[in-house]
Amino acid sequence: MSTPVQPTASPIGSVDAQRVEDALSLIAPKWTTWVAQTMAQKGRPMRVREVSAQLPFVGDPFVSKRLAQMHADGLVTRAEGRWAPYRLSTAGESLSQVHGALSAWSQTHLSLGKVAGAERVEDAVRRLHLRHTTAIVQILDKGGPMRFSHLAEEAGLDQGTAPPRLRRLQIDGLVTRTGSRHGDPYVLTDAGRALGPVYAAVKQWTNPVATRRHPSPPAPVATVSRAHTGVPLGSDGIRTAAALRRSAAVPSALFSHSPQPQMPAAVTARSAPARVR
Repeated sequence: MSTPVQPTASPIGSVDAQRVEDALSLIAPKWTTWVAQTMAQKGRPMRVREVSAQLPFVGDPFVSKRLAQMHADGLVTRAEGRWAPYRLSTAGESLSQVHGALSAWSQTHLSLGKVAGAERVEDAVRRLHLRHTTAIVQILDKGGPMRFSHLAEEAGLDQGTAPPRLRRLQIDGLVTRTGSRHGDPYVLTDAGRALGPVYAAVKQWTNPVATRRHPSPPAPVATVSRAHTGVPLGSDGIRTAAALRRSAAVPSALFSHSPQPQMPAAVTARSAPARVR
């Protein structure tokens, strides 16, 4: 007699929702993906003007601002000195796995038309990084269909926050209703149900990460090691230095923006409408 196969946990339900959203928020700011992929493609330290030359539709001031934020977030590093070049940190290099999963999900489930690979990734991140998005997707994946009041209660949303949050999820194509009536339950769309590989890639990226925004209080015991191992992403904030033990080369297929040094209208006009961050 064969042993019955035990059900496995859903890849959607196996991730920490807050950690996923914290991690995605690091790469959500506009042009972060473009800058990271440009630097990975070149594979060497780059100054602001060198990065900007590859992204002429962005401009030096904004590239400088974005690199400074990426440095604060631990995605790039640089030597001391005002004019020192930037290079991707191990965390920045390892983003290739997350970018690949986001791009594949978008190509399969979102109707964006023909857009640059980096733009597709940024559009996907804008849909997924907001607070409560992952929790709602997990709740519906496990227990849907679900009515508004039950879903809001499960996700910890109040009556003021829940309606706009669910409307945004509908606009982003992750959630829909089972009917046209006001009280009809919510369910995940095909795109929402297919987020398992994306969450798995983000989880793999964040698992080795140690982050913290503020310094820890002094250790009460003098003999405690001073080596800092950090705390999980999301406990003190997301704008912190990050370190990963794994790295991988970014697939060249993601760099569809490389031969397109035009103004952004040529790249973004066919993209999804702008969304609130």
